[in-house]
This record gives sequence, C-alpha cells and structure tokens, in this order.
Amino acid sequence: MELIQNTPEISAYLAADEVIDHEHPRVRATAATLSVGAPDAYTYAKAAFEFVRDTIPHSQDAGDPRVTWRASDVLAQRTGICYAKAHALAALLRAEGIPTALCYQKFEVVHGLVAVKLPGEGRWARQDPRGNKPGVDAQFRLDREQLAFTVRPECNELDYPVLFAEPHPVVLQCLREAVDRPHLWQTLPTDL
Repeated sequence: MELIQNTPEISAYLAADEVIDHEHPRVRATAATLSVGAPDAYTYAKAAFEFVRDTIPHSQDAGDPRVTWRASDVLAQRTGICYAKAHALAALLRAEGIPTALCYQKFEVVHGLVAVKLPGEGRWARQDPRGNKPGVDAQFRLDREQLAFTVRPECNELDYPVLFAEPHPVVLQCLREAVDRPHLWQTLPTDL
C-alpha cells in the first residue's frame, strides 16, 4: 500500500497543536528521559514506541474508565485507547524532530496508529503503539510492518492510506465528547 501525505509539507508532521502538544513540559521531560542512551533517531523512535506501547495501558485492556486525548494527558494519566496512545507517541517523536503522521485502519470501528519517517529512510513506516496482549504482538520495525492487527479485505476491513498531520476530526470529536470509556465505546467511529 502506498501511503499518501494529506499535506505535502513535511513540517506539518512536526507541528505541535492542542492534541499533539509536544511543547508541554511533561512531553518534553519524557522525551528528554527517553533520549538518554539513544544515540540516533532510530534508537530514540524505538524507545519512544516501546515506552508508549508497554507503559501506558490501553484503557480497554486495563478496565480504566478515563478517556484521554491530549498527548500530555495520556502521559500524565498513563491511560488511553489506540487514538490517544498514537497522539502520545506522535508528540514524543515530534519533540525530537522525527516527522510523525496519524493513520487509521477500519475494522468494526476505526483503529488509530502512527507512521514515522526517520532520517535516511525514503518512506513512511507505520507503527502501532496500541499495546500487546495475547494475540497482539506489535513491534517497532522498518523492514516490514508488524502492527497490532492485520486487515481482512474480505471482511470489509481496510487500511486507510492517508497520513494525517493532525487527528482526524471524527476521531477527535468522539474522544472529546466521551464522558467515560463505556460511553466512548458507543460512539467510536465506524468509518472516516
């Protein structure tokens, strides 16, 4: 699948905003901690991916009712669904100058992940920080994808090819309007 930037300017994939708030002190401090012992962008990107994947539980897996959407809040509260964890990873990567896009897959509901463009790499590489559990083994890889889930076209599942510089409005709206995770589960988007 060819991944398509929704904006041609690579600087858009480094920008900070209300959601991917990589200028927030909590994001900056976390990035600084992760960058210790990371001599290059690849090592840092892998460390940030594993940090988000492994130390911030997916709120559904953990039974956590809280809904987070802003990267700094995900890091502070240590919880989030796939979208929120993607926002946190994007912020940590952008904080260190690594272009990061948000991207999505469609299953029964829309699933969120990121794509990174590391120095020296000619292409974007999708990564899924959702969090592993039995049957889910997402890994940071550039040679081939190892995402949490593989789409089955015969079941009307699909990989959206668009790389977004900002969260998709439908995704952000459902996160912002949810009073808790059970409510969020009733309003998750089924399509973009």
